[in-house]
Amino acid sequence: MVSRHSIFYSPLIITIAGGYLERRGVAAQYAILGKGQKSQVLIRDGIVDIMQSAVSSNWRAMEHGEAPLPVHFAQINQRDGFFLVGRVPDDSFTWPKLVGQQVLADHGWQPLVMLKSAVRRNSVDWTRVKAIDAGTPEQMVEAFRGGHGTYVHLQSPAAHQLEFDGEGYVVAAVGTFLGPVAFSSLCCSREFTATETFRRFVQAYREAREWVRKARALEVAQAEAAYFERNSLGALEAGIRAYQEMGAWEGGIEIAPPLYKRTCNIFQKEAAITQRPPYEEVCMAAL
Repeated sequence: MVSRHSIFYSPLIITIAGGYLERRGVAAQYAILGKGQKSQVLIRDGIVDIMQSAVSSNWRAMEHGEAPLPVHFAQINQRDGFFLVGRVPDDSFTWPKLVGQQVLADHGWQPLVMLKSAVRRNSVDWTRVKAIDAGTPEQMVEAFRGGHGTYVHLQSPAAHQLEFDGEGYVVAAVGTFLGPVAFSSLCCSREFTATETFRRFVQAYREAREWVRKARALEVAQAEAAYFERNSLGALEAGIRAYQEMGAWEGGIEIAPPLYKRTCNIFQKEAAITQRPPYEEVCMAAL
């Protein structure tokens, strides 16, 4: 199951769509987290084996004393995957241009923390940005298409679909400004890590992620196009190429402690967490 449906998670989708699991004798079902569902509960109750999430998803739960929590065992992305889409082309975009402008910002916990950090690092006072919560990503796109906001903050393919439809232009990538971090990851119960299915999944995922990293963007887009029937092949290709070029899928699949530390630093700097959760309590040290 994924917490969001996006080509940002192409390595996971291709693990299924590319037949990497099937060749290892493992069948998989793909689903998207529904409203009101909690990933840690679905994993705890055995409804979901593996979840696309983020290491930060454990932090808030830990501060509230929730247990048991999933263990994060593999990195999907080591960059923030959100883009800023403006109403006009702007090859010379600078972050101070956000001052006084209405930005339809994704108010999910991690996306908003990362956006605030990128704004601050570019010497802009966040309080001078008119950040609007327009709801879900789908509602944000609808609002932007309807004339609301000067900028909208989206993952792809939504961001690049707006560009292909002539209704917006990608002007910045948050991940480019923040650099490598522990962003999206895969998690499961600690009990599941001892199974043969887990071992086979890790093998399949490692191979699939490496293919997504190296393959031509169009090949990746074609391989997963059936998962994105509402998006044009051109928008999928453009978004995948953007993620490849920013290095979203670089490095191994292990969650590197330095990247975990960098994400902790960002959340602390933005006052999103009050303590630094130990790496060993959240992540598998090795696969």
